[in-house]
Amino acid sequence: MGKRIIDATSDSSGKTISVRLSGNSTNTPISTAIGMAERGQIEGAHVVHPSCNDPYLRTNPDGRTENSIDMLSGDK
Repeated sequence: MGKRIIDATSDSSGKTISVRLSGNSTNTPISTAIGMAERGQIEGAHVVHPSCNDPYLRTNPDGRTENSIDMLSGDK
């Protein structure tokens, strides 16, 4: 079973800069987490590749809002 996103931090502009993965005591930079998600190493998350912006990490929809990256990072 892969790691899950359990927390997130964002900068002063609200951009997610790191996530904490289950089993880890420190945060993982978002660029590293994006690569992990693309390789299937993060359970319940995927990478979005918009045509005019950088890729970003999202949790898979499951009907709950409390586990979204925005909510975990305090960007409510």
